[in-house]
This record gives sequence, structure tokens and C-alpha cells, in this order.
Amino acid sequence: MIFLFKIGFLEISIVNLVDISLVSILIYQVYKLLRGSVAIKIFLGFLSIYLVYLLVNALRMELLTIILGQFMGVGVIAAIIIFAPEIRKFLLIIGRSSFLSNESIWQELLFWRKRESSAFNINPIIEATKSLAGTNTGALMVLSKNSELKFYSESGDMMDAILSKRLLISIFNKYSPLHDGAVIIYNGKVKAARCILPVTERDIPAQFGLRHRAAIGMSEATDTLVLIVSEETGQVSLAKNGKILHNLSYQEVREFLNDYLSGVDIDDKFDPISVYERPQFKKPTIKTG
Repeated sequence: MIFLFKIGFLEISIVNLVDISLVSILIYQVYKLLRGSVAIKIFLGFLSIYLVYLLVNALRMELLTIILGQFMGVGVIAAIIIFAPEIRKFLLIIGRSSFLSNESIWQELLFWRKRESSAFNINPIIEATKSLAGTNTGALMVLSKNSELKFYSESGDMMDAILSKRLLISIFNKYSPLHDGAVIIYNGKVKAARCILPVTERDIPAQFGLRHRAAIGMSEATDTLVLIVSEETGQVSLAKNGKILHNLSYQEVREFLNDYLSGVDIDDKFDPISVYERPQFKKPTIKTG
């Protein structure tokens, strides 16, 4: 072990610096995960009780130390129960970020297939979006480039149909039995319709309805790009990685869809939900760099 310097009686090594850096990154990621949710207040409550426990223990207040000590003894189990949704979300983020979760990689490794681009003709999506937005018909479309999303597809009606403008308009027609839910699009096909998506547990602005909540929740749980057409305003939005871009033009939607399906990293171009929490907000400037 290589020692770098000393602070009093402490000897600091390269391993110590790496350890501190990794812990700092972990704490920051946990903060990002909990930020904007009720869980952050619960976490601060736990932290306050622990600091009080350390204080009364240092002051040798035996009665309070025993009481708080018993509470802290079961604190880990209680935290697992209380923070179960956040822990699940954290594991989902790790799982979807791992290269082992990419189905195309498994196919390439096991079957020695050449890796193909997941891009396809998105004109039917754009044209259908124009028609749906023009008639204020609500729509929710999930685009996936790495997975068929079988778990979510099986929550609806399996289709495996070739993507077309007329098909999408028919699905989201207000009188269609398939309109209530989301469609999942993968590899140029509508895999399923009337799918149930996970709803985000974060607090979001009032102008976003249940479709937007489901789109944000789906983008948090999976590496997908979700397109939303508002039934109230006809405005088009995109959700990715728990973030959203609202009131986009059709050209902007086309560019984002093409970039996503081509493997371009577009996460930094999306805005956190907090941007839209102001009563009167302006359309955010889309980052091009």
C-alpha cells in the first residue's frame, strides 16, 4: 500500500482516496435518486435521529441512549421496508446501465451475429403524432432500441404489427378498445398496445397529467424514449431517464427520435422536472452541444 501523506496520526493512501471518492459518488447518486420525492424527508428524519443518538451517547444520557439505541438497532430493517421503492429503482438503474442487460450484446456473444442498428423509418410516428395532436387525441408511445420490453408488453395486448400511421391513429382513437394505455414500438413494429406503464412517485407540476406521470415513470425504470401527446392541449412531449422536454415541434421530435435510435446520447438535452415547477415557464432552450 502506497502512503501519500499524513494528517496527524492518520496515514492517507491512494486506496483511501479512491474509497472516499467512490463513497462520495454513491452518496451523490442516492441524493439524485431521492431528490424531489417524499423519501428525502424521511431520509433526513433518520439522519436527524442518528445525530441525536450520537449526541446523547456522547453526553452519557443513559435513558435516551438506550431508547434511541433500540431504534437504531432496527433502523436498517426499517429503512429497507420504507425505502423499498427507491431501492428497487436504484437496482433498476444499475441493471439498465449494465452492458450485460443489452439483448443485442447477448445475441452477438452467443450467436456471433453482427450487431445491427436499431434505427427504422420513423415517418409513421411523426405523421401519426401530427394527426393525433391536431385533434387533441391523447397518445403514449414507448420506443425501445435494446429490448422488446416483454414484461410491459405482456401487460397489454400483443400485436407484433408493422408500424404505420393508420395503425397508430386507429389504436389511439377515442372509441378504440386499445386507446387506454401505451403502445410499445421496437425494431419498426408495434409490439403491443394498451400496455400499463409504471407511474413515477415523484412530485410533478400540475400541468402534467397521468400520461406524463406514466411516461416519466417508464423512462425512470427503462432505457426508453417515451412520446406523449396531451389530450388537453395537443402538445407533444418526450420523456427520457426521468426527465422531460415539453411542447416540442415535430422537427425537434424527429431529431430526438433519430438520435435515440441511432445510439446518440441525448440524456443531457432533457430538462429535470423542476424546470417546469414555476407557475409561468418558458419553453426551455434545447441544448445542441
